[in-house]
Amino acid sequence: MADQLGVPVEYVAYPNSGQITDAASKGVWDISFLPKDPERETKMLFGPIYEVTDATYIVKPGSAITDFATLDQPGVNVAAVNNTTTMRGAMAHLKNAKVTGYQTYDEIFNLLKNGTADAFALSRGQLEAMAKKIPGTRVLDETFKQTVTAVAVPLNHPLALEYATKFMTEARANGMLRKAFDNNGLKDTPLRGQ
Repeated sequence: MADQLGVPVEYVAYPNSGQITDAASKGVWDISFLPKDPERETKMLFGPIYEVTDATYIVKPGSAITDFATLDQPGVNVAAVNNTTTMRGAMAHLKNAKVTGYQTYDEIFNLLKNGTADAFALSRGQLEAMAKKIPGTRVLDETFKQTVTAVAVPLNHPLALEYATKFMTEARANGMLRKAFDNNGLKDTPLRGQ
């Protein structure tokens, strides 16, 4: 995208998508790629959706939790990445279990590994990869939310949104988006719109 525009790229890293959202009005970034939900739509403009993922839970090693019914019980602690669409979805889904937000995936990985957290809410693909790294964990079969990912620009930047939409539509059509996924270890991740 930067090549087409003839401008340099400066990457601005954030620990999670909630912090990207919080920075949308600060003029720190021009374009991002992150999950879309109604709360975020009040803070940024979204272009086309290019990925739809299922959100579920992974349970700690040795857990007796087998499904959503046994997960959603008083005293069950569910971790999620703070201020994300998945955290908001888990909070809406679970009526009895306690959902706690943490800043980073790595922090939650360690909580799950050492048994401090009973479960972790995230996309199924990420949780399946995590399960391979933490023996004894289990990804639940059910889905509590579908998360859609799209290109985003700060509010009041309609021309940026127009360009980003055109770029993403072309990148999908010409295979550039598929190639980007494949080159970043996401060969098994389908590109889907909604």
